Amino acid sequence: MEIVDLAYEELGSQNSVPIIILHGFFASSRNWRKVAEKLALSYRVFSLDLRNHGNSPHHPQMDYQVMACDVLSFMDKHSIDSAHMMGHSMGGKCAMWMALQQPERIEKLLIVDIAPKTYVHSFDNTIQALFDLPLAEIKNRKQAETLLAESIPELEYRQFLLQNLILNDGVYNWRIELQIFKQMAPNIVAFPEINNLAAYKGETLFIVGENSRYVEKEDISALFPCAVLKSIPDAGHWVHAQQPEAFIEMVEKFLQRG
Repeated sequence: MEIVDLAYEELGSQNSVPIIILHGFFASSRNWRKVAEKLALSYRVFSLDLRNHGNSPHHPQMDYQVMACDVLSFMDKHSIDSAHMMGHSMGGKCAMWMALQQPERIEKLLIVDIAPKTYVHSFDNTIQALFDLPLAEIKNRKQAETLLAESIPELEYRQFLLQNLILNDGVYNWRIELQIFKQMAPNIVAFPEINNLAAYKGETLFIVGENSRYVEKEDISALFPCAVLKSIPDAGHWVHAQQPEAFIEMVEKFLQRG
């Protein structure tokens, strides 16, 4: 197993309790900057770019076992014995796997709109749409957004994906390696085999969007028996971006609870 050295953004006082934020598939630390800035008033916040995302190195292997090892290595390099851990979607699965494997490294666990299970959906259509985008012909992001509209009709989702489009020497390129994403996407949709791992008994909060259907109570109770499940109104899967104030308030109340 080859560990990669993760890129990150750090905010807050070095003397504060650390919290590590793990983003979702196709995302990066930048998607969490507003939340991180708010939390940094009280905590030492590390917002990571997981492998193959943001500014972190690319690697052909991407599953929750290796991603969790990347994060644990990051903690070791920064002398973080334990930290609050918050993850959204893919990042949430990574955080849950860490909690099941090495619970002593986690203070409080916050999982955002994802469950420890294998889902039936796939990313095939999304990845193919990005493959099909004629990068050499694109003059600006608006043009790219228009070209993606037929394959990806949701404007918010298109704009989110296009954060991975970067301009180098007058030519647009993908920051992410689409071939790796295509090959590894089944690992992201899945959750690793538990193999008789003990349930995580630490304090855990699952935050879900009211309009999302990713998480049901029965999905989490066996592995996370102490978990509390809370819903935020008028929000879907990207609850932290759609209702940031309500989301931050919920996170802070959970972290401050004795």
